[in-house]
Amino acid sequence: MDTFPADLIPEPVLFLTKKLKRARHQAFVVGGAVRDIHLGRPVMDWDLATSASVETIQNIFGDTSQYTLQHATVAVMVKGRSYEITPFRGQTNTLKEDLSKRDLTINAMALDSGTGTLFDPHNGCGDLRDKVIRAVNNPDDRFQEDPLRLMRAVRFGAQLNYKIHSDTLSAISISAPLLSTVAPERIRNELLKILMVPKPSGAFNTLARTGLLKTFMPELLEGRLKRQNHYHRYTIFKHILKTVDYVKPNPLLRVTALLHDIAKPRIRTKIEGTWRFHGHEKASALLAEEIMKRLKFSNKMIREVTHLIKNHLIGYNPEWRDAAVRRLIKRVGTDLIEDLLTFRKADILAHGKKKSNQEILLQLEGRIQEQLASPPPIHVADLTIDGNTVMVLTGLSPGPAVGKILAELAEKVIEEPRLNRQESLKIMLKKMKLELP
Repeated sequence: MDTFPADLIPEPVLFLTKKLKRARHQAFVVGGAVRDIHLGRPVMDWDLATSASVETIQNIFGDTSQYTLQHATVAVMVKGRSYEITPFRGQTNTLKEDLSKRDLTINAMALDSGTGTLFDPHNGCGDLRDKVIRAVNNPDDRFQEDPLRLMRAVRFGAQLNYKIHSDTLSAISISAPLLSTVAPERIRNELLKILMVPKPSGAFNTLARTGLLKTFMPELLEGRLKRQNHYHRYTIFKHILKTVDYVKPNPLLRVTALLHDIAKPRIRTKIEGTWRFHGHEKASALLAEEIMKRLKFSNKMIREVTHLIKNHLIGYNPEWRDAAVRRLIKRVGTDLIEDLLTFRKADILAHGKKKSNQEILLQLEGRIQEQLASPPPIHVADLTIDGNTVMVLTGLSPGPAVGKILAELAEKVIEEPRLNRQESLKIMLKKMKLELP
């Protein structure tokens, strides 16, 4: 058996394992922590497996802050950090059976924190060395135990840039329909992890080939083999994946990239020999909302993604007046305008054409930064007067007419920000009063 230096184990983990052992229970570091130690990567989560039951774990750490999670796991808080402790899986209450029930060989290793001894009954170290993703023992059994493992196998392949073993890949294709039994929240979380790898397109091609994508996002497959027009080198599906690859790994941007052209196949029309996609941004925003609701994304995430999709055809040209730039900022929002430009750069790059509008977008970005350097008054709330002033000077009572006047003033100020002074706005109000019925 291999051994690891004991100083690799942090003090809180040693504290937890020692306390379990003092209570005459076995305790081992398991899962991703062991894998990452072997790879020399920073360990994000330290998980323990033990011969103690949930109730026993709770009693042993009765004087420590803790809470119980699903799947019979107790999370114990030490120095402000959570450590998950889970009883051995299986009927025999042994480490050997516990490791045999884990998903992949690279995740089916255990480490004795006291001696540094590594337990690797399924040759996880060998698969790490050979850069192979392989299910433990019978892959069909592992995937039936928890069908989310189908996506996890693809995700680990993408994260580590490993090849999925042929037997495991074949079992994924056979078991793909089982993914439909998994809670949508769990699928969403795994999808987001896949989207955060440096180059997600490889994983999505695997999801498509194995039938997994058809199970949780069939709409994306509608763009396969669908050619576009002379503005695009790639099919709809390939363009989407390239956009995902090109945009920086941020959840909002990656989800936006994945769904920004999702409805293109449905509104694709040939006019005078050329494929056209009129209104695809609005149609894609609607379909993206439907998909994200199905996968239980947060309302905030749905709102922001669909807003970016709806506005991703900017249509900028250098002849725009500053007022047009301000209107764009108002329409998109100061909190999302930078994200829109970042995404749009990736979108245009993914057209695959040598000549692109990157330079024009950089010019627009510069003009937007100039406007935001001293935030322009673009909303009613930015005006130097409010509804009370409007009512005093016009004699109007509270109601829609007041809001309409404020909106008109805001439009004038967008055109000419220097007008946003109380004196100037009051002069305009007095003129408006003369036009009121």
